[in-house]
Formats: sequence, structure tokens, C-alpha cells
Amino acid sequence: MIGILTEAQEIRRAVEDGDEKAPESPSEVAPRVITQMLNEMLPHIRVPADATPQEVTHLLATALGPALYTMVSGFTLAFTSLAMAHDEGRTDVSSAEVLQTLALQVEAGRFDEGA
Repeated sequence: MIGILTEAQEIRRAVEDGDEKAPESPSEVAPRVITQMLNEMLPHIRVPADATPQEVTHLLATALGPALYTMVSGFTLAFTSLAMAHDEGRTDVSSAEVLQTLALQVEAGRFDEGA
């Protein structure tokens, strides 16, 4: 998720800088970036054709609960990290650098439960 936020930020910068390889506007990219993020983060769910509404509800809650928790936690962590850099008046790092550092920390397991 942090990688997708970083990619979206880089695309926005390329558009603003007039990079000829960039799309005409970030709104052209938004649906692709959102779809990519959802495909990476949400599980595939198989619902039997004869499932009752209660069974469907249980399947969805069981499958989506952890994924949604991870997404909300990731966005919260990214927002908090960026807000702290901003509030501290950090001009020595870009938002992309803050996100990249955060991604490395997540990959290293710094935010795993019990760590």
C-alpha cells in the first residue's frame, strides 16, 4: 500500500512537472492505482451458489475484516508519518522519502505485532 501511495505521488509530480511520459492528469491514473491497490490487498472470495445470506455475510466478514484492518492501519501509519514530518518542519526529506523509509521499516517487521 505504501508503494502505491509513493507511485501516486510520483505520477502527480510528473504531471505537475510536465514530464512527457506522464499521463495528462492524475485523474487518468487514479482508477488504475486504486484498482491495483485493491487487487493486491483484498482477498479473492468464493461464495457457493447455494449460500444463504447469513453465510455470505460470514464469508465476507471473515475474509475482508483482516484486509480492511491492514488497509486502515497502513493509511493511518502513512498519514501519521507524513504529518509528523510536516509538523516538525522537515524540509530535508520529501514525502516520497518519508514513505520509502516507512516502507523499509514495515518490510523489516518493525510494526509487526509483538515486535
